[in-house]
Amino acid sequence: MTRNRTLIALALSTALAAPLALLATSTDVALPMGPSRDQATTARMVHGLLSDSRYAYRPRALDDALSGEILTEYLKALDPGKVFFTAQDVAGFNKYATTLDDAIKSGQVDPAWAIFAVYRQRVEQRIAGTRALLKGTFDFTQDERYAYERKDAPWADAAALDTLWRQSVKNDWLRLKLAGKQPDEIRKTLDKRYANMLTGIQQLKGEEVFQSFMNAYAGSIDPHTDYMTPRSAENFNVSMSNSLEGIGAVLFRQEEVATIREMVPGGPAMRSGMLKPGDRVVAVGQDSAGEMKDVVGWRIDDVVALIRGKANTQVRLEVVSAEAPLDSKPQLVTLTRAKVRLEDQRAKPETIVVPASADAPARRIGVIKLPGFYQDFEARRRNDANFASATRDVARMLAEFRAQKVDGVVLDLRGNGGGSLNEAIELTGLFIDKGPVVQVRESGGRVNVQYDRDAGVAWDGPLAVLINRSSASASEIVAGAIKDYGRGLVIGETSFGKGTVQTMVDLDRWPANEKPRFGEVKLTVAQFFRPDGSSTQNKGVSPDVAFPASVDASEFGESTYPNALPWTRIAAAPHPQYGNFTPLLPTLTSRHASRAAKDVEYQWWVEDVRKFREESAKKSISLNEAERRAERDAFDAQRKQRAEDRKRFGIEQDPLLDARADDGLSADERNVAESVAREKAAEKASDPLLRESAAILADAIALLAKDARLAAQVLPETRNAGGHWAD
Repeated sequence: MTRNRTLIALALSTALAAPLALLATSTDVALPMGPSRDQATTARMVHGLLSDSRYAYRPRALDDALSGEILTEYLKALDPGKVFFTAQDVAGFNKYATTLDDAIKSGQVDPAWAIFAVYRQRVEQRIAGTRALLKGTFDFTQDERYAYERKDAPWADAAALDTLWRQSVKNDWLRLKLAGKQPDEIRKTLDKRYANMLTGIQQLKGEEVFQSFMNAYAGSIDPHTDYMTPRSAENFNVSMSNSLEGIGAVLFRQEEVATIREMVPGGPAMRSGMLKPGDRVVAVGQDSAGEMKDVVGWRIDDVVALIRGKANTQVRLEVVSAEAPLDSKPQLVTLTRAKVRLEDQRAKPETIVVPASADAPARRIGVIKLPGFYQDFEARRRNDANFASATRDVARMLAEFRAQKVDGVVLDLRGNGGGSLNEAIELTGLFIDKGPVVQVRESGGRVNVQYDRDAGVAWDGPLAVLINRSSASASEIVAGAIKDYGRGLVIGETSFGKGTVQTMVDLDRWPANEKPRFGEVKLTVAQFFRPDGSSTQNKGVSPDVAFPASVDASEFGESTYPNALPWTRIAAAPHPQYGNFTPLLPTLTSRHASRAAKDVEYQWWVEDVRKFREESAKKSISLNEAERRAERDAFDAQRKQRAEDRKRFGIEQDPLLDARADDGLSADERNVAESVAREKAAEKASDPLLRESAAILADAIALLAKDARLAAQVLPETRNAGGHWAD
């Protein structure tokens, strides 16, 4: 059962989505005292891979220094909030700081079990004490703050943790009180929440302890290197084959709440228009009725398991929007689970008319929204002449735009996490006339330059590429090449910075096994570089004209990993440079700022981004009820004011609010009405960022058409390349 697949598509790996690698099981099984014989063998095999330059792109010697990092990573995986282990516990674990390397080399990784045994004991003690606190009452008139963000906090002693847990329970109680719950209901809800937390830990198996420990080792090499047990590898392979059924959203844990990290293009979550990155899921229910399970404090894997289900079944989510205080009333979202279909991920065209101004006529800008670099590999192997391909779809749309005589094209790569490398190269070739697109430096240092070898272009006119922080991997290859060639403007945010290549290595391919025994390793084997020699890794691709950052670069992106491969540079691959937009950028930026300041919807987006970033940056929260109510009321007032502004400016109202206003509907009817309204609204929703990108491109066209000297300075090689930017 040999498998070895290059995973260009993984811009955002599963390790990024779920920091705790342990998976709860359905039955309480006694935990073994140490590793099995197969696990001992696996530890030695993983060491062989990660320390060998023939396999790993950045091999590291397993020595005492790395041993200390592994200990730190393992403790972080078990107790990321530093709320269970005491400082005294951690001091006791320091005896392993220089011995874990020897344990892995020998396969005797018993320290992983010894540390986990203390962890489980501390969880049991803390949960017992926490449930006892529910028998009392709390005073919410005091000026007290709960410091919940403890990622950078030191390990605390037992007394300090007592205070922290009391404040945590008080905060949980206050949130439910603000949601309108009565004391008896609050006690019942929280007691069940804490009991579930304990059960999840008590049900862990030895294979899950082993996986978490080995990932502390793998993650110390780089953030995209992972070890998977046979069961985890099977789940991963299912998800990569797109046959996994659910809502198409990646979750991560933020402030004890399951938060949407990204949405799969074409998935139910994205199609609905009801969810966006940063939204927080606080409860989950099945079908159209029944219990809504409170999932605050749950482990991510357990929340995902509750949301996942068979296609054509419904799941209900109570969601607090990204920009709202967590105390705000949740929004009920009903989704129908489905497989993510290739046709739902395909490119989509539209046309934006940029109004005439005092010094320029109206411009028609063609837009291509490309959520992923897809290709139907099976259909291509069958020699199906009409196999699905991102490049073929985009080429067809560009031909339609040429026939319609649009003035320019915006390629929208926002949220595009990657896909087929070949598609990225071929798609870039639609805009350049032959040349290098990406350089790939492999393990051992050999550089392989990959070219667009097809003469001619599908679109030689004005071009802009729109990116954001979620544009990654193959998206960064395309945006980087367009920028290096001077072929078009890059607009938006700095991209994710995922510039490495991973391969899955099946550890069962060496021994002859009838069934999987050792698992798989996702291993970093190469790094991407742009034609100019700079890496897309870590720094990403920066825009020529920047929009406000929708997420803090310190919270999301490759640069957030302390052990991410650094940015670096290699020799450039010779390539033409069609233009240099630097002389244009000050004027384009000034015009953009002036126009955006008058665009009501754009300013709403800026305000929402600011609020979202403020919420994300908070490290503590008040436990004073009056203060919390005032914060929530201020947010509600702002939403009401925005609804009034929509009416005043003639902007379409939110259909979800209209559906709620109809008191004649039953709860089930209202759920259906809301879902239908949101899906329809998502299809025609105004997108101020896309509209502004089209306007920026129209500005560039107008400036170059008006000033021949500027055009000659910006685009000296365009005529030779067959382009007509300045026509």
